[in-house]
Amino acid sequence: MEAPAKGLECPLCHHSNPPGSSRCTACDTWFGSPDATVAMDANATIAIDTNWSRATQVQGTFANPAGSLQVGSLLADRYEILKLLGEGGMGAVYKARDRELDRLVALKVIRPELAGNPSILQRFKQELILARKITHRNIIRIFDLGVAEGVRFITMEFVEGQDLASLLEERQKYTAEDAVKVLCQVCAALEAAHAEGVVHRDLKPQNIMIEPAGRVCVMDFGLARSMEATGMTQAGTLMGTPAYMSPEQAKGLPADEPSDLFSLGIIFYQMLTGALPYKADTALASLLLRTQGPPPPPIQIEPTIPQPLNDIILKSLAMNPQDRYQSAAAMNQDLRDWQEGTLARAIVTPPMAMMAESKTKKWISIALACALAVMAGVYGLDRWRNRPVAPVKPMTVIIADFNNHTGDPVFSGTLESTLKLAMEGASFISAYDRTRMRDLGVKAPATLDESAAQGVAVSQGLNVVVSGALDRRGSDYQLSLRAIQAVTGKVIANADETASSKDQVLFAVTKLAGTVRKALGDATSESAQRFAMETLTAASLEAVHEYAVALDALSSGKNDEALRHFSQAVDLDMNFGLAYAGMSAAAHNLGQQQDAEKYAKQAITHIDHMTERERFRTRASLYIRIGDQQKCVEEYGELLTRYPSDTGAYNNSGLCLTQLRNISKALEQVRRAEEILPKRAMYHVNLSLYSSYGGDFPTATKEAAEVLKLNPGYASGFQAEAFASLGQEQLAQAADAYQKLEKVSTSDAAIGLADLAVYEGRFRDAVAMLQKGAAADKEAHRPDAAADKFALLAYTQILRQQKGPAVDAAKSALELSNAVKTRFVAAQTFAAAGDDARAQELATGLGSEVQTEPQAYAKLIQGEIALRTGDGRRAVQLFTEANNLLDTWIGRFDLGRAYLETGSFTEADSEFDRCLKRRGEALALFLDEVPTYSYLPPVYYYQGRAREGMKSTGFAESYRRYLSIRGKASEDPLLAEVRRRAGQ
Repeated sequence: MEAPAKGLECPLCHHSNPPGSSRCTACDTWFGSPDATVAMDANATIAIDTNWSRATQVQGTFANPAGSLQVGSLLADRYEILKLLGEGGMGAVYKARDRELDRLVALKVIRPELAGNPSILQRFKQELILARKITHRNIIRIFDLGVAEGVRFITMEFVEGQDLASLLEERQKYTAEDAVKVLCQVCAALEAAHAEGVVHRDLKPQNIMIEPAGRVCVMDFGLARSMEATGMTQAGTLMGTPAYMSPEQAKGLPADEPSDLFSLGIIFYQMLTGALPYKADTALASLLLRTQGPPPPPIQIEPTIPQPLNDIILKSLAMNPQDRYQSAAAMNQDLRDWQEGTLARAIVTPPMAMMAESKTKKWISIALACALAVMAGVYGLDRWRNRPVAPVKPMTVIIADFNNHTGDPVFSGTLESTLKLAMEGASFISAYDRTRMRDLGVKAPATLDESAAQGVAVSQGLNVVVSGALDRRGSDYQLSLRAIQAVTGKVIANADETASSKDQVLFAVTKLAGTVRKALGDATSESAQRFAMETLTAASLEAVHEYAVALDALSSGKNDEALRHFSQAVDLDMNFGLAYAGMSAAAHNLGQQQDAEKYAKQAITHIDHMTERERFRTRASLYIRIGDQQKCVEEYGELLTRYPSDTGAYNNSGLCLTQLRNISKALEQVRRAEEILPKRAMYHVNLSLYSSYGGDFPTATKEAAEVLKLNPGYASGFQAEAFASLGQEQLAQAADAYQKLEKVSTSDAAIGLADLAVYEGRFRDAVAMLQKGAAADKEAHRPDAAADKFALLAYTQILRQQKGPAVDAAKSALELSNAVKTRFVAAQTFAAAGDDARAQELATGLGSEVQTEPQAYAKLIQGEIALRTGDGRRAVQLFTEANNLLDTWIGRFDLGRAYLETGSFTEADSEFDRCLKRRGEALALFLDEVPTYSYLPPVYYYQGRAREGMKSTGFAESYRRYLSIRGKASEDPLLAEVRRRAGQ
């Protein structure tokens, strides 16, 4: 007689199941065919809802749930199934495209045969309810729960990358530094989950995803149980993966926060040693081991493990939960301290000493609190509270790209620009989003996520990284921000905010910025911040998006594209003052100075729609455009009084000070900027250029080298290198620098090489280069650059005594630009060519302007006319008045010539000597990087005449110096006279 069929015993809970069962009706463990012999290894998954990304491995077979979705099919008329990612005991996970929001999602379905089980469905819903409470960048985000065509599913964030289990298979083990970077992010995820009362309960390498950029995401909170909920999971039920379970889980007791940290300790152990701490032949034996005592210290297996990390692992693996870390934040703090190098001095073995150290810190804190209380009692509490607050040190912040999970492109790049403005509402903060990377001398990565931003920050010496995310929650928008220390990765602040509609997102961003600012030390009142929020969010979202796109183009050197998007922003919001300011910057970069001035003036008319800091910047920018250098310095000075960390203000103030010929003060300002941002190439460029203008050529050389070290392709770096070489009479090195510049900027290299040719007396070469360069600039729509070349061409033709071509070149320059310097050089040319009427007309126009510089140039032109017509005394008077207005190199040179004409040889010699001492200013007469060193050699000719008039015995040396510069070319009409005077 046949024996009655026996029930199938579950290998986990030993419940007797009906014959033919493939899963336990008590604990839902999937265990395969009824007649199979169950043999689980230490890595086997023994719970119903784990490891969705990888098939549940039991008995050497993979679960193959029925009801699989077909690749290419459409679920719920919305989700296009792209690929099966993995299967498990409860269902499958697919890569899908959400057509409605045009984004990739992971779609998790429940097996059809389980869909009718109320307890399973309840667990499925609980997973969504719990997981949706947690919004954190290191946790896979749950989007929605749905049912369609009999299929129940959850959609969640799709993450590209590999799970830690796969990476461990490839790498075997991690370095201490790399492991800690991963663990810190997992701790941050657990901290966020635990704050919502959610314990993971099945933490393992398979549930930790790592993106290529380094972001770590914890997934599969399917076994998580709210510490507030009851009835879902019962004591005595084992849930989790044996290899990573805590002792209390192995005993069937409830899991809590330290349970997750025990699992994390096992993962940490495995990452550093390549082995699991509780080795046994079976899963149950492995579970038993962890209930009997600590594992072998990891440092015994891998002696290179730092002692502090060994102790952190052993503390997390304490058998008694009370002896472990009591929070993920506490464990994360020790890991961060180790990264900073402080934990290595504080922690000692045995592991219990770590807890003693914590208690010591606690008593120190209590003692300090008592001391403060006594102090308040002695000196008066009110007096203590109201004492002046020390100013916060300047802080540099880099803003990573927001993770835009809404699928709405209007948010892409938009939130960062608003966040930057909001962050800079704090006086001590200078904030940089990805559009400022070019300013920092680095190439912005394609995706500036938190990891990439941290890399940039560390390389550039920035202090803080701020990253954010935007998610859709029905009609609401969920935003989150996180600030970390750049070097250590230590979390400074986490903040979340909900916007009730799309139009409120920008306002929510500014509120979050206020929270982060406060965490960084900002004491700005809430009312002041609220006013700033309203100002920042006055522009429409679409206009701000166009503005952000324009900024990105501007930072990439795509100035035409930037100008177009700034214009579109203005079309969408005519009161958007910052967009006009952006148009001015783009036009300036394009060499369209007249348009730049026009847009700057338009920006001013909308200044009431800007923050205080931007109002200062916009006014100062206008003063730069119109040449009012004194007002520029005053405006930036006022800005820096309120915002002393604004490196851009220091730098731009230095620019205006150079225009006032206050080189020493300009250098002082730029050094302040460089102290805050020591690795910003632009500041080293200006330190080099200003040092050259001031005659400190060794410093200029050193700073130029630093520029090219920081940014080997920086055009201004080559220009700075050329100027430093010219100042030291290293002409070959200067030529080499210009030739390297040619690979980056043909236009800038052309005028540099042409100026060098004029300096050496190779006039024909210079004429050819300038004509060709001006034509190329005109074709490329760079009118001001072309005008600069025509101005130098006019000067060159005067030196050649070709008055007609000189006048033609001057006229061509005027047709292209109405800039002050263009009018000045053209007027000089007209005066030298005998066209006094045209010269006087330009002088009258310059003299009628309100700024000092054009007024000074007007007098120089009038003095030139007087000198050419033989009225030397009048020329001396006019040149002196010009120098009293603005002390320029060209003004001193002209004054020396006038003294020479009147026979005042000593005075003339004094002026020419001054010109030689200030020869750095001759590198660029207008101190704008446009080369004019070719104006220097005539000083030696005129100085020779002055000393000859003084009957100085060494007067011929000046003539010989002139010949050494221009004598080889044999093109200079002056050469015959100079040789005669030199006695050659």
